[in-house]
Amino acid sequence: MEAPIQGLSTQEVMDRKERGDWGNTSGTITKTKSQIFKENIFTLFNLLNFIISALLFAVGAYSNMIFIVIVMFNIVIGIAQELKAKKLIDELSILNRPKAKLVRDGREIVVETEEIVLDDVMVLESGHQICNDGIVLDGMAEVNESLLTGESDAILKTKGSELYSGSFVVTGKCYAKTTHVGSENYAVKLMEEAKKTKRISSELLGSMKRVTRFTSFLIVPLGILLFLEAIMLRHVLVSEAVVSSSAALLGMLPKGLVLLIAVSLATGVIRLANMKILVQNIYSLETLAHVDILCLDKTGTITDGKMKVKEVLPLTDSPHKKLSPLIQSYLAASDDNNATFQALQEYFGANSVYQQVYKIPFSSLRKWGAVSFNSAGTVFIGAAERIVNDLPASVERQIDKGYRAVVIAFYDGEWQNERELPDGIVPLCAVILADNIRKNTARTLEYFRKEGVDIKIISGDHVKTVSIIAQKAGLKEWENAVDLSSFGEDTDYDSICKKYNVFARVTPKQKQLLVMAMKRAGHQVAMTGDGVNDLLALREADCSIAIAEGSDASRQISQIVLLDSDFANLPQVVLEGRKVINNVTRTAGVFFIKTIYSLLLSLFFLLLNMPFPFIPIQITLVDAFIEAYPSFLSIFESDTKRIRGSFLRGALANATPFALTITAGIIYVSLTLPFDTQQRQTVMYMLLILLSMLSVIKSCIPFTKLRVFICITMVLGAFGALWILPQLFEISTITTAMLFYISKVFVGLLFLLTFLICVRQNIEKHEVDQRET
Repeated sequence: MEAPIQGLSTQEVMDRKERGDWGNTSGTITKTKSQIFKENIFTLFNLLNFIISALLFAVGAYSNMIFIVIVMFNIVIGIAQELKAKKLIDELSILNRPKAKLVRDGREIVVETEEIVLDDVMVLESGHQICNDGIVLDGMAEVNESLLTGESDAILKTKGSELYSGSFVVTGKCYAKTTHVGSENYAVKLMEEAKKTKRISSELLGSMKRVTRFTSFLIVPLGILLFLEAIMLRHVLVSEAVVSSSAALLGMLPKGLVLLIAVSLATGVIRLANMKILVQNIYSLETLAHVDILCLDKTGTITDGKMKVKEVLPLTDSPHKKLSPLIQSYLAASDDNNATFQALQEYFGANSVYQQVYKIPFSSLRKWGAVSFNSAGTVFIGAAERIVNDLPASVERQIDKGYRAVVIAFYDGEWQNERELPDGIVPLCAVILADNIRKNTARTLEYFRKEGVDIKIISGDHVKTVSIIAQKAGLKEWENAVDLSSFGEDTDYDSICKKYNVFARVTPKQKQLLVMAMKRAGHQVAMTGDGVNDLLALREADCSIAIAEGSDASRQISQIVLLDSDFANLPQVVLEGRKVINNVTRTAGVFFIKTIYSLLLSLFFLLLNMPFPFIPIQITLVDAFIEAYPSFLSIFESDTKRIRGSFLRGALANATPFALTITAGIIYVSLTLPFDTQQRQTVMYMLLILLSMLSVIKSCIPFTKLRVFICITMVLGAFGALWILPQLFEISTITTAMLFYISKVFVGLLFLLTFLICVRQNIEKHEVDQRET
């Protein structure tokens, strides 16, 4: 630099703030409060429920409107749980928010990104995410703009080059003047445009949208037909027609299921937040439930990234007399700040003995960097095998033990070619670096292995170093290692992903291609990383997990951030997702039972010109004690088995045998015409209650203390309400004859139910056998 950069003065910053030329729109990663209220209140299910409630109110059927209290209660619970999750996530996201380094009044300071004003001078170094558009004033850096353009190659930025927010610095260091703030930034404009078309990838959300569309498509015409039939063909009162039709329509709506999904996800997010794990996308929990491959970066994930120089091995019989000053000058001139260079600087120190004239930053693609000095030659530092063709036995032995080796070399002259090394390069010494494996790593990897999650270790290190570290970390398949540095552009990544578990000398682009190959093979892939070399793979993975100690950019694009950088928490992250999906899938079947039998019975009674056999208050009892109560208590269950199959298909498969059995029982009773009308309706309602309870009991197998408690209290609560308030629920006293009839029909229905469950199980077994074949 011709003169030190001063940046803006305090007064100039204040002037720009007064003019409004400051701040950015990074905002919160969570929904706004108004969004939470809107999404919980203004839903199609709520609209249909309120319309039905209004119709019942209009005809004076006030006791049958109690269901609206449950609807309101659901809304309040959903809002409260989402607000609680939002509060925790917002608090944790403050810890994850990137800072900006600026030059003001001639000195470097660190501020929040929203404090940046127009014309501020940003200091950008390796790993930094560029928060605002700018133009380079001084220095040189390689910038990756893949998050904006999709191109993975780093672009060299020098004086006068434009920088775009949303990109990140791969290597080097530069000073840039801010040209845009707030909504004028390039990345902000892209995000605003993307929000118009961006869709959330969620099987749960997609399944519920399909259910909503299907039920809403049927509920309006069916409701009208049931009402008109009652008025015009059976000539009943309007009030009776409204009550009968409303019961059928209410049964078709799985009212609590949407709430159950939202509350389950929010509960999972809250549990992880209490463990200092930030979930930046709530639906990533669902993705985690299906993960069967976990890709781990070695440095910073398996190891703690805090490297130490173990020893320095000479590579020449006549050491360079200026070796120490040259290394110190290199480290003083270098802008590289990764773990390797931090360890070198701690060991050798940094001192500008010689004046630099040109520098090539170290990059994960080149695997080397260089600094040329005025009349003193050029110093190279890089991966051992990139600098030296045949490594000495002393260096090989250290690599075989799992240590990292970098070579320091000298060239007598200036070098500016970033693509290749000079012919006359002379290796001076090899620096052996040791990295510490994180505590509990072996136990963590073993846990994943038992849970059916395959581990892949992907690293830029030497193949022997990575495989030995994998062995020490407890990876069973540590010998299945491959060096990707010798593979060309036509590499068959699909094949090597199946064959190997440890990948070494991997470039950032190759990491991305490996993840893409695993996804093509039908796997759900999670990727962990901490550096800029992991960003392409993090973006490609189904679920991305960042280490808080890593780069700004890796934390910002990842869905999950381990704020305490504790690798041992990774199993909990994956299993929390499984817990949510398993609990929702198990209980969703209970909700769909009522939807299916209500639809089938509505069609049956419509064709036979008979009234729907239940009233809204009776359906409300089923909603409260058999659907909502057991489902929401089961959220606290810890079911972490591996997910197989789709959510909607699994839930419907569980529901169908019970729904068909209930439908058959109600049709049988209605056709055999035992007892008088009210007694017959009581019999049908008792059979409905018993079979619905049986579905809950079956979903609770194997029993735990909580599940036994749920089953007992469900039975006592439902039958207690019927015993205390028989007139409210319009059921008659059960006579001995009615009890005998209920028992006889119930036993017959049990045989039917057993048969249907066996049929479903055989179909599932056949499908599994076909998939394995």
